[in-house]
Parts: sequence; C-alpha cells; structure tokens
Amino acid sequence: MDEKEYIARRVAKELHDGDVVNLGIGLPTMVANFIPEDIEITLQSENGFLGMGPAPEKGDEDPYLVNAGGIHVTINPGGVFFDSAESFLIIRGGHVNATVLGALEVDEKGNLANWMVPGKMVPGMGGAMDLVTGAKKVIVAMNHTAKGNHKILKQCTLPLTAVNAVDLIITEMGVMEVTDKGIVLKEINPEFTVEQVQAATGATLIIAEDLKNIEL
Repeated sequence: MDEKEYIARRVAKELHDGDVVNLGIGLPTMVANFIPEDIEITLQSENGFLGMGPAPEKGDEDPYLVNAGGIHVTINPGGVFFDSAESFLIIRGGHVNATVLGALEVDEKGNLANWMVPGKMVPGMGGAMDLVTGAKKVIVAMNHTAKGNHKILKQCTLPLTAVNAVDLIITEMGVMEVTDKGIVLKEINPEFTVEQVQAATGATLIIAEDLKNIEL
C-alpha cells in the first residue's frame, strides 16, 4: 500500500465508537474509507453537514455533494445539512471529538503551521484555526518529510495556525504523541529503524520504553 493509505489506516484506529470527527482536506479525507466496521463515527464537514460517508465510486459522484475542500463525498442515511454558522457553533462549542488534518510544520510544543507559505497565494486559513482549538483531540496526518526536508521541528518557522494544539502526529514512519516534555515516539513502522525516524525529524524524539510496531 502507498504511504498515504498507510497513514490513513493507522489514523482510523484512533477513532472511537460514537465520535464526531472532522477530516481535513487531502490525505485526512482518506480516513473515511478505513473506519472499522464495528464502530459508528459521525463525520462532520465544516461547510455544513454531519454524516459524511466514504468517497464515492468513480462515476457516481453527486455534483452537489462536496466537502470543505470541494472534493466529492457521500452522505450516510440520517445525515443532516446546515449553514456555516451552525457548523462552526458545533466546532467552537467543543462538540467535535477529534479533528484530523495535514500540516506544513509541527513542532515539539504542539504548535501547528498548515495554512500558508510566505510569498505564495493562499485562499485563507479556512476552518483549521477553529478546528484545532475547538476539537477535543487534534491528530496531524502527514508525510514525515517534504522532499527530504523536516516537517516535525523543534520550532515552527512558518506562520502558525494554532499554539500548543496538536496531540498526536501520525506519519508513514511512526506515531508520535506531543507531551509537555517533547515528542514521544510511541509506535514505529517496522520498515524503519529508530535512527532513521530520528534522522527524518528536526526535533529530538523521546523514545517510549514500550515502543511498539504499528499494526494496521
């Protein structure tokens, strides 16, 4: 399987029965395809609906049913639609159990930069700022590096989306928890060594005493 699917499958294991979950644009949307069959998750999209389903089959897309990133999605039975004000009331009111989103940079303090690169045109921060402060758990799902450059750093260099917001980082190399002591490597992809994960990381990792292999 490719790296994105690997990450999405592992993220799906962090979700719990009954959770309301927001999936960000890009890789995080793939998580909807791998939610375990024995649990029921309500997926929320900040453009105004609860009950998002998995990606539609090619050719079966509904042109009027898209997520906040403009990507075609499906709606499960019982799903509901509402305006942006209601959507952000849900987010800001603390009713989202977890949000999964990508990142340009994350640092050892849990700071997140995921909305702009200086000098490049961007449409805006979108709902990310609200989601990472309103959700009860913030999971960053991303490739460990970008063209060989570190994305997990001692300190972010790009404009921040939120401060001290990230709880968990899941990449193709491992599962890392952000703590007040730093970033703890809790699970590792058995295809990599601890030394390789550390070399790909711009912050000093704390290696969990009970470090486990990732199981999908």
